[in-house]
Amino acid sequence: MELPTPEDLRQRRTDLGLTQSELADRADVSQPLIARIEGGDVDPRLSTLRRIVNALEAAESDVIRAEDLMHEEVVSVAPEDPVSEAAKRMETEAYSQLAVIQDGIPVGSISQSDLVHLDAEARDEPIEKHMSESFPTVSKDATLDEISNLLDHYKAVMITEAGETVGIITEADLAARLS
Repeated sequence: MELPTPEDLRQRRTDLGLTQSELADRADVSQPLIARIEGGDVDPRLSTLRRIVNALEAAESDVIRAEDLMHEEVVSVAPEDPVSEAAKRMETEAYSQLAVIQDGIPVGSISQSDLVHLDAEARDEPIEKHMSESFPTVSKDATLDEISNLLDHYKAVMITEAGETVGIITEADLAARLS
C-alpha cells in the first residue's frame, strides 16, 4: 500500500468538494487533525490514515459520473448525409436534435430549429451545410456537477474516450436520474 502524501489527501478532498469538517465527520476524527495532517504538521497513525482514506473512497463512490448516466447508443447522422435523413431520423427516434459524427468523432449537431427555416430544395443538401456547433465532450469520469453545468448551456453532452464517441447525455437523461 502506497501511503498518500498530505497534498494527495487535500487534493482528493477538494476534488470531492468536501470540507475538512465533512471529511473529519466521515472518518470519525477531528477537523483540526485533518488540517494538521493536510498541512504536514503531524504524521497520523496508520489506523487514522486508513479511516481517512476509506472515508475518501466512500465519498468517491457516492459521486455520479458520466458513465452512470450516458446512453451508449448514440443516434446520429454524418455530415455528408442529406438534410432529409436528419429530419427522418429525428421523427423516427422522436428526438429534437442529433449529433453529427464523422469517423466516431463529434463534428457538429443539427436540431429541428436548424431545419424549420429550410426550403424544399435544401432537403438534398448535405447536413454539414446546415449543422450547428458540436455538443461539448467530456470523459466517462466527468461528474454530475460538470455535466449539469454544461447542460445549462447545451442540449446534450457527448462522452468520448480516446477521441471516439462512446455515449451521450441529454437534459432528459439528467431529469430522469434526479426524479
